[in-house]
Amino acid sequence: MSETSAAEAFGAPHATGTQHRLRRAGAEAVAVGLAGALRTYRVHGVDLTEPYGPESIPPAGNGIQMSPWPNRVAGARWELGGAEQGLDVTEPARGHAIHGLLRNTHFVAEASSEHAVTLRGEIHPQHGWPFRLTHRVTYELDADGGLTVTQELENHADAPAPVAFGAHPFLRIGDVPVPELSLRVPADAWIRTGEDLIPVETLPVEGTDRDFRRGRPVGEDALDVCLTGLAPDADGRHRQTLLAGDGRAVTLWSDHAFAYTHVFVTDRLPGRDVAVAVEPLTAPADALNTGEGLHRLAPRTRWSAQWGLTPHVPPHADEENRS
Repeated sequence: MSETSAAEAFGAPHATGTQHRLRRAGAEAVAVGLAGALRTYRVHGVDLTEPYGPESIPPAGNGIQMSPWPNRVAGARWELGGAEQGLDVTEPARGHAIHGLLRNTHFVAEASSEHAVTLRGEIHPQHGWPFRLTHRVTYELDADGGLTVTQELENHADAPAPVAFGAHPFLRIGDVPVPELSLRVPADAWIRTGEDLIPVETLPVEGTDRDFRRGRPVGEDALDVCLTGLAPDADGRHRQTLLAGDGRAVTLWSDHAFAYTHVFVTDRLPGRDVAVAVEPLTAPADALNTGEGLHRLAPRTRWSAQWGLTPHVPPHADEENRS
């Protein structure tokens, strides 16, 4: 079933399914049913994530929940207890399974208010995946207009499930062209991949063009790299910041469970010459095969972690944008 036909099967009036609009302290966020995605986040009229219309499926994975694994599983194959598991190939060009099992899933609301919503998506046993899981995501605007995202997995199976998750937000700062923005990621290492984008080795960023520790221009060149060895701040959180020349910025923070940050610079996001995704991940690509970053979720238990977005946008920015 294609993504479009899956969305239509939900019976929703738009491709993204049910929409949940949140407002608080000059901030606005829209979460949607399809893939539990974040469709919009803006503060004082300034878009801080790449928006897309309700008639569209999330382009290039924009804002989606990635679970029970992020990124790729090599050859859509992995082993469980010595038995090979064959997942559906969802990246035909490379023959991999990509971004988990929720991309065509319709999430339903469990709880909602003016400034928060909790969405639930079900992961059923299927080709190459024998576990029954529930994935929940809560989007909540705080009193300062920041956004907190809580991701949770619940294992309904009778055996431990090897799991990981992540999210795929594309960041922006209003209409500033992405190549003019700078990105800071305090990461000491990067994961080198082969041509198939499957990890080969982890290397220091020192002396490479993967060193974002002191901030560097995003630029126009394509980039698809996982960074790790993240240096936490005093409060234990990791922080990555996208900064415009006029001082406006957005910071993506995450707790210690998100030990990896994937930076994806592409020209394939509709409506943007260049776009940059900054993806918080609990595991890198091919974790089901390597075990790196995997969490063993015991039967009948839950596991959760948080990330979020902190805006650095003056309250008058919306007035300036309209002038």
